[in-house]
Amino acid sequence: MRSIPSTVTILAATLIAAGAAMPPLSHAETIGSSYSSTAPKDCRVFAGRNGVDDSTTRVCPGKAGYVVLISEDDLRETVSVGRNRAGASKEPAAQAWFGPFNSTTHTVEWRATDAKPFAIIQRWHIADNTDQDKDGRPIAKPMLAVTRLPPGAVCHVAYVDVKANPNANELARKAADEFARDFKCGKDEVKVVGASGRAVELTRR
Repeated sequence: MRSIPSTVTILAATLIAAGAAMPPLSHAETIGSSYSSTAPKDCRVFAGRNGVDDSTTRVCPGKAGYVVLISEDDLRETVSVGRNRAGASKEPAAQAWFGPFNSTTHTVEWRATDAKPFAIIQRWHIADNTDQDKDGRPIAKPMLAVTRLPPGAVCHVAYVDVKANPNANELARKAADEFARDFKCGKDEVKVVGASGRAVELTRR
């Protein structure tokens, strides 16, 4: 006489079959930060035209085989990224200059997933000629710029006004994580993230 499967046996078989039919759970994306320096002592420094002091180029080691290219001319800087100096100089970011005098800090934050960087964040100081100190020098206003990395072009993605946003660093990281990889250089407009302020106003030509 044929035995009748018990309720426990049937239930176990059902669960096994259901488990086999379920797709494997995907691993959540892990995004993190690492840092590099653009201080002159950590970079290769090239003199500008005719050795003029305020026209220099720095090629600084970055992450994952990238270099950071800092070009300074007439007290204004541009920052780009590439596999080498020549490549970085051809990216849109190498032409992303601001009208007022400006400079960048020497720390670059790299946002990456699985050790593959997709954006950098760097603090800029934009001179405000309408706000001067007692010696008549313009007071610089701080801003964070988010720049996307390859694949695709290298260009500015978002600006965060530091003075207007107490959580500026968090906003910049969020912008990098959410916007940088899908941003279309030359087509999409650079986003102002968080509250706007004087620094962001000064970036508009």
